[in-house]
Amino acid sequence: MPYEYPDVEKNGGVVNAGSSSNSGEYEKRNAHIVHEDGAVPGESFEYGNGWYAKIQRLAGKFHVEQRGIERVPEDERTDTGVKALLNVSTMWFSANMVVSSFAIGILAKELFYLGVADAMLICLFFNLIGVMTVCFFSTFGPRFGLRQMVLSRFWFGWWGVKLIAIFNVLACIGWSSVNSIVGAQLINAVNSDVPGFAGILIIAFCTMFVCFFGYKIVHAYEFWSWLPATIIFLIVLGVFAHSGDFVNIPMGVGKSELGGCLSFGATVYGFATGWTSYAADYTVYHPANQSRRKVFFATWIGLIIPLLFTEMLGIAIMSATDIDGGNNRYQTGYEASGTGGLLGAVLIYHLGTFGKFCLVVLALTIIANNCPNIYSVALTVQVLSRYTARVPRFIWTAIGTGVYIAIAIPGYSHFETVLENFMNFIGYWLAIYSGISLTDHFYFRRGFSGYNPEDYDKPGKLPPGIAAVAAFCCGVAGMVTGMSQTWFVGPIALHAGEAPYGGDVGFELGFAFSAVGYLVLRTLELKYFHR
Repeated sequence: MPYEYPDVEKNGGVVNAGSSSNSGEYEKRNAHIVHEDGAVPGESFEYGNGWYAKIQRLAGKFHVEQRGIERVPEDERTDTGVKALLNVSTMWFSANMVVSSFAIGILAKELFYLGVADAMLICLFFNLIGVMTVCFFSTFGPRFGLRQMVLSRFWFGWWGVKLIAIFNVLACIGWSSVNSIVGAQLINAVNSDVPGFAGILIIAFCTMFVCFFGYKIVHAYEFWSWLPATIIFLIVLGVFAHSGDFVNIPMGVGKSELGGCLSFGATVYGFATGWTSYAADYTVYHPANQSRRKVFFATWIGLIIPLLFTEMLGIAIMSATDIDGGNNRYQTGYEASGTGGLLGAVLIYHLGTFGKFCLVVLALTIIANNCPNIYSVALTVQVLSRYTARVPRFIWTAIGTGVYIAIAIPGYSHFETVLENFMNFIGYWLAIYSGISLTDHFYFRRGFSGYNPEDYDKPGKLPPGIAAVAAFCCGVAGMVTGMSQTWFVGPIALHAGEAPYGGDVGFELGFAFSAVGYLVLRTLELKYFHR
């Protein structure tokens, strides 16, 4: 029978849930009925007379998603056909066809002093690397009906996954803060009387409204939100190309160029791979027989097209800040309002009031980028403890919104430094996470057949997690030796570029150290614990 959480008392023996296609024996637990494969039917969230059931019944009246990290039964996985694959593709297309992606391209010149051609090549190759894990882990949702952080229990164990969950909470909150700052900059560029905090609040509350209702509403919103964003970015491209303001900044040479390329690559990789830790969250309602290949490529198309387009557009427009002359509107706009001011130099200067309208729409596209973060942060918090799991998902959505608002408002005036440091942090820890999980999946489990998904809530049948946590520490050691930040430069990083900053190879070394460390440590763990 399914593992019974330590804080849950059994409320009556075994009942039959005849309405479910998973008919058979169910255990009634904390007002839930749980099938032997660990799946929880949707109707069971409203059973009982406690505060949890009452809140869930109220949520059900407003069609709010009641499910959290519980496994989705096969009969409730209704995302089928072409529409399901389009949902996956448009989900990621909308989340990345946003001004936050555009802002990544800006950093090539602003922070790393790269030319145009070299920056665009780095953008291409590091995005291709970064999206692979997002695409791969998206295929786990249909196969197991489990969220990404719950799946991570199979690699990190019941207790070890809590460490990963903490990192993921920080990532979700950090992403949302950074994104809302970008949107607020755009609103400020349109109307300087609107302070940064007001723009942040507008974006935050709109995002919370969408995420509060859950999976289906998030997908419905993302299904269409890419369209206005794409049209406006195409307008930006056309107006800028017609202006003739593009400057072909030449490629650098020597160790300084090497260091800049590696450091910018780490930033690009961090943005592209940032969705890895919640990839499966958005495919759990696909049936188990869904083609993994189709899910993989639907995700890939949804990621790679907007990432390359927006980041390369950012690289191109930022080149105009190199125009000679005493009054460079691009540089002036960027210094005044950051990303929003740079886009304003294209749109407002040439299109006037319509350009302002376009900037406001671009600011609101941030909602599409923040939705996956705020939806998934709630699921991640539920993994942290048996107590947080008993708080409904939508409540954590509201709390997460409040936290990132509190971070974004004071961080508004230090955006470039916050963005670059945060992107590298994301790339570092997700490279380590990927090194461990991929090694376990391909070497120790030999693919999907090596999992017993019904064990997802049974600590005694999951790995102890000692090997994974120790390998994570190995990855951190590799990361430290290869990182290049303003506050610390690792010894290996010093040799990857010109002193004093070198070149950032932290995510590459983090992946390698964690994968090799896990290969050795997990072998010993299996020998001793046999699980």
